[in-house]
Parts: sequence; structure tokens; C-alpha cells
Amino acid sequence: MFRPLALFIGLRYTRAERSNRFISFISLISMIGLTLGVAVLITVLSVMNGFDRELKTRILGMVPQATVSAAEVIGDWKQLADRIKEEDPEVAAVAPFIQLQGMLTSNGQVAGIMVTGIEPEYEKKVSIINDHMTEGSIDTLKSGDFSIVLGEEMVQSLGLTIGDKVTLVLPEASPSPAGVIPRFKRFTLTGIFSISPEVDSLMAFIPMEDAAKLLRLPEGAQGIRLKLNDIFTAPIAAQKAAAIAPDYLYPNDWTQTHGNLFGAIQMEKAMVGLLLFLIILVAAFNIVSSLVMLVTDKKADIAILKTFGASPRLITQIFMVQGVVIGFIGTIAGTILGVIFALTISDILGWINQSFGLNLFDAYFINYLPSQLRLVDVVLITGASFILSFLATIYPARRAAKIQPAQTLRYE
Repeated sequence: MFRPLALFIGLRYTRAERSNRFISFISLISMIGLTLGVAVLITVLSVMNGFDRELKTRILGMVPQATVSAAEVIGDWKQLADRIKEEDPEVAAVAPFIQLQGMLTSNGQVAGIMVTGIEPEYEKKVSIINDHMTEGSIDTLKSGDFSIVLGEEMVQSLGLTIGDKVTLVLPEASPSPAGVIPRFKRFTLTGIFSISPEVDSLMAFIPMEDAAKLLRLPEGAQGIRLKLNDIFTAPIAAQKAAAIAPDYLYPNDWTQTHGNLFGAIQMEKAMVGLLLFLIILVAAFNIVSSLVMLVTDKKADIAILKTFGASPRLITQIFMVQGVVIGFIGTIAGTILGVIFALTISDILGWINQSFGLNLFDAYFINYLPSQLRLVDVVLITGASFILSFLATIYPARRAAKIQPAQTLRYE
């Protein structure tokens, strides 16, 4: 059966046992370097993609993406919310809120908390809280019942269970015959959510009307929360919403509260990707060195081939096949390993963390290692590795093509 001569000889050189074992060792190191470089780069970028996803879905699913607030209570907040949705197609949903800060105390334990007064019907449309309830529901937040929904971390730290009473202490003081004392109110725990350690330990939800009573505010909302189709349009969307009533509305968005965290993840992804790409680059240079030594070792074979009429182009193709085979095997092996690690690293590190009690994720906003494998990353990394491997073969192959048969065979 007909086969291209360059491919036939190149593959034969690849399969044959070389007399110079050092050249074989360098070729093996090049292949292993490519494999490790591609595998590690795919795995690490998948982990960074996972952190990026968790930030968008968990943190930004609870923290308002954009808000408009007023110094005074917005009495006709429903009319304002409808107008915001009508004037900006990027706004997917809206919800009113009232925010207050205080301390929760129960069973002798005290913890600071950020409490948000919500309307459950509207909150479901802008927040992921209802999808992460471990017990109860936000529908249990009914005006006048003074019910509260807390995060799992806060519940554990205060030693609470569903139905228990917890006291909310406000920083504002009230005069009484006994003197000035802080204001407080007892709430009933009706729901527990689990989002992330950071969110679970800081946020609580109560009915909006109850929040207004605690702050002695008239009926209405302090602000309107926006959920957007594209979170990166948050600054513009907030400005548009505030422009409806610029005299008393002021905008805010997630880039001001959590933009640094998102920017840090993006920067780390770019820098780590660049540093790990150098591993692939070093492996490509190893291909150059191994092929240069191979050309030196095969000078006599090249001279004989040229004597039989082999063209410089054929010689170039023979040695390019050598480098391409090394690059192909290394890249494919690295891609397979990288995909396997990217899909299983969360479970592997989770098992290690749990088995040895290492607390590896205490410094992060989530309690596990996320990983999201993206096809575009795999294609880019694999393609870049193939291209570098191919480029690495050009110089040694062209050098082989320039060998003069007469001068080489004179000393053989």
C-alpha cells in the first residue's frame, strides 16, 4: 500500500531503537514536559473558571447586582420598580428591600448580622436564596410574625434549630424610665439557607414590613434591587435606574462591593495561565534540542538518502514528522489527563480535606474547590501546544536539509 515516503521514514525513525540513548531520553523528557504542561494548564484554568462561576452564581446571586436607594422611604416602590423594568431591557427582575445592621443573641452567644427586609414573592426573582434552603422556606416570612431566615453558619454558631427564638439587638437606643437602653426584638427562626461560609455568617432575612416597624419607618422600601441579564452592565443599569428620579435616588452595584474579588480572580487566571504556558514552551525547546542532536546523529543516513535522490524538502519533512509525533503524543496525553483531573479534582481534594482535616478552603468564600471545564480552554491549550510543537521542528528539519552528502560521507 502506498504511503508518503517522508511519513514512512519519519515514523520508522521514531519507532526504531536509537544508538544514542541520550537523544531518546531528551525526546522522552520533551514528551513528558508537554503532557504535564497541557494537563496542569487545563486543570488550573478549570479551577479558576470554577471560582469565577461560584462568584457569579453564589456571591452575586445573594449580593445585589445593582440597587437604587433613597435617603427617605420610597412609598410607591411598586410604581418605581415597574418603570425601571420598562425603561431598561437588561433588567430581568426587581425587588424592594430595607436593610439594617444589628447583633443576634441566643444561648449566650452574640454575633453581628446584616438584616434585609424583603418581600418573598419578589425576592425569589432576584436572589438564589430559595434554591439553597436546607430547612424551611422564605415564604414563611410573613408580616407581623417577626420570623427570620438565617444562614447555616450563623445557626450553628448560635446553637439554633427551626422554631427557636433569637433576639435581634439594634444599635439605636431608646429612652426608658431606667435610662437609655438599646432596642431589641425577638424573632422566630423559620428557615435556614446554605450558600457559602461568607454569606451564611453575615446575612439574615425578615419580612420588609417588620423591618420598617423596627426602624420606625413609614410603609415603603429603602431601595430597589435589580437582577440583570448581564452582570457586567450593572454600573450602567444602576445609573439608568437612578436617572428616573435623580433628586433622591442614588445608584450602587456589585463592582463597588465585590469588584476587587472578581478582578483578583481574573488577574490570577491570566497570570497563572501565562506561567504554566511556559512549561509547554520549555518542552517545545526540548523538542528543538532533541531534533538537533538527532540530525547530528543521523548525518550519514541523511547523506545516503540524498545520494539516492532525496530532495531537501523530503529530508525536511522526515524530521518534521519526528517532532510532530512527539508533540502529538505529548499533547493528546496531556489533554486526556487534564480533562480527567479537571472533572475529578473537586472530589479528590474534598476527600483529602475531609480525611485529613486539613481545612484547605478556610481562606476562600466557598468551602470546596470548584472546577468548570470549558471546551474553549481545552481547544486553545491543545491548539497552542500543537502549534509550538510544529514550530519547534522547523529549524532542526531545515538544518538537516542543508547537509552536504560528499562532506558527510568522506569521514564515514
